[in-house]
Amino acid sequence: MAQYISIKQLLFNMAQYDASDLHIKVGLPPTFRIHGRLKPLGLPPLTESDTERLLMEIMPEQLKQKFAEFGDIDFSTFLDTKTILTKSKQLKLDEGKGATGDEAVVDAHSASPAHGVNAADRFRCNVYRASGGMHGAIRRINPDIPTFDSLKLPAVYEQLSDKTHEGLVLVVGVTGSGKSTTLACMLERINETRGVNIITVEDPVEYHFHPKKSIISQREIGLDVPDYHAALRYIVRQDPDVIFIGEMRDQETVLAAIQAAETGHLVFGSMHTADTMQAFSRIIEFFPQSERDFIRSALSNSIQAVCAQRLVPANKDSTGGAGVVPATEVLLANAVVRECIREGEDANLPAIIGSSTSDGMRSFTHSFAELVEKDWITLAVAMEYAPNRDALSSILKGVEVKASSLTGKIKGSH
Repeated sequence: MAQYISIKQLLFNMAQYDASDLHIKVGLPPTFRIHGRLKPLGLPPLTESDTERLLMEIMPEQLKQKFAEFGDIDFSTFLDTKTILTKSKQLKLDEGKGATGDEAVVDAHSASPAHGVNAADRFRCNVYRASGGMHGAIRRINPDIPTFDSLKLPAVYEQLSDKTHEGLVLVVGVTGSGKSTTLACMLERINETRGVNIITVEDPVEYHFHPKKSIISQREIGLDVPDYHAALRYIVRQDPDVIFIGEMRDQETVLAAIQAAETGHLVFGSMHTADTMQAFSRIIEFFPQSERDFIRSALSNSIQAVCAQRLVPANKDSTGGAGVVPATEVLLANAVVRECIREGEDANLPAIIGSSTSDGMRSFTHSFAELVEKDWITLAVAMEYAPNRDALSSILKGVEVKASSLTGKIKGSH
């Protein structure tokens, strides 16, 4: 790279542009994700030596050997912006086409030199090898835990945080959908309102909690404990009331979560699935065929809610400056839901959600319609991101999609 750029300059500029992510890849200039869109900086493409220099600078010494062995590592870092505020200048975005084909133009709000800068921003980093080169994906974590209102989350999220005292609550979505932020918001609500013992297991720790009414222990994989399995093996002996599992990624973490939920603990977890129905199939796939009936039975008894979300571009004039807002799908456990899970009738869950809005459940379709009605997103954005455009069109025209044959069964269960 002809122009020397430090990793601290890049991290500092993430705050300048209100970028959520930074991508460091061989053969491309450093690239920000701003309000969901990839936008490269106006810098030369990175060489292999560039990416190694940038990423090794922030990788903890104790993890470098593990990275050399496995070629993939997660860790967190922070940037004391006070120490570089007078040394760093604002980098320019490429004024040509963005990485997604969109014009890489930043408006005055997001390009303001003081926008989003905090005294100590935290970052979640994944560094990996691909095609022989060293690459990185870095997520900026706001040091302030947001509120339900600032995240534009529906009221059911706060109600779940206030009224759920045991069982399993899952927040699911694709990468970059805001799962960690939503879960942090829910945990902070409990921290503010209940005197309980909260234990988190994260890879890495993102939001730092300060004890309020609760006491909190945050354990980071690779620093405090070797892996999720070791952290969860004896977690119930640490007298938790609330357990947060950063990612339910395999059979052991899923089983530990279900067992803790069945024994009276409130367990929060996240998973990488697109919607609520896929969450159950993903869980079941972790187990051999001979164990799936048992897992379905245990899951049906312990599940309290599954909340799916995806972030979509917002009307900033209507959202108080927020660049994205969450579209949400919420499944709440009731007798019919538990029976469907137990009997393997996951395909019926979308119909149950669509017919139970009065109980607090939400489909993505209704969520998109609500976002349009509030003018938080445009109709064009809704149509681009909605999973069922015909159903959304019907709702927006005031014609509710008729419930399936399950409606009678659902209403009869109340």
